[in-house]
Amino acid sequence: MQLTLRDVARLMKVPERTVSRWVQDESLPAKQIGGQYRFNRSELFEWAALRKLHLPADLLFESTSGAADSESDGLARALVAGGVLAQVPGADREAALAAVVEKLRLPDRFDRKRLLELFLVREKIGSTAVGDGIAIPHPRYPVVLGVADATATVCFLERPIDFGAADGKPVDTLFVLVSPTVRSHLKLLSQLAAALRDDAFRLAIQRKASADEIFAAALRWQDAGDAAPDNGRSHVQRAG
Repeated sequence: MQLTLRDVARLMKVPERTVSRWVQDESLPAKQIGGQYRFNRSELFEWAALRKLHLPADLLFESTSGAADSESDGLARALVAGGVLAQVPGADREAALAAVVEKLRLPDRFDRKRLLELFLVREKIGSTAVGDGIAIPHPRYPVVLGVADATATVCFLERPIDFGAADGKPVDTLFVLVSPTVRSHLKLLSQLAAALRDDAFRLAIQRKASADEIFAAALRWQDAGDAAPDNGRSHVQRAG
């Protein structure tokens, strides 16, 4: 079921005029049906997570009900599966993403060209840069990808690149997310957004630490309970 303007305002705990402004000025995805806005839960979750806005637990779990959690949903596991790429070449966003896609750990015969197209289409819809030199490229509809488990690959770029970040800073680090389902994609995106607020994990990324150090920092964050959902549900806090 799609959400109305009033539904979104209630879930996000903001006035309806704020939601309207998000649509007009902040690229919040919405369709107009009979002159009224309608919102997709998954698109709203993704949009808010990339902007580090507060997300109520129900927004994720009602939109993906019926799917069981699994160990493979965890950020630390996804990072180990995805690995770390250093000195990724590329003079612009398209070139850097092309270099990343060529190096990603993907199944044999995986259509890498199609994946790159999905990344580039997503960037045209709206930048996946989250500020502080970090971007999180990912396809908008991960359910089309033929992978068994979600992966998160850390990519340190050879040179900073303009990703159209809201803070104006060029991007030198990418977290590339590849997921088999919408549910695992949204959960991984939520956990990554939260982990990037953890001092130890963020420092490991900023100083471009080794793969083992990054994995360990993610596991410590996860084991500390930051990745564990409240009452079985996940959330993203507003950045301070």
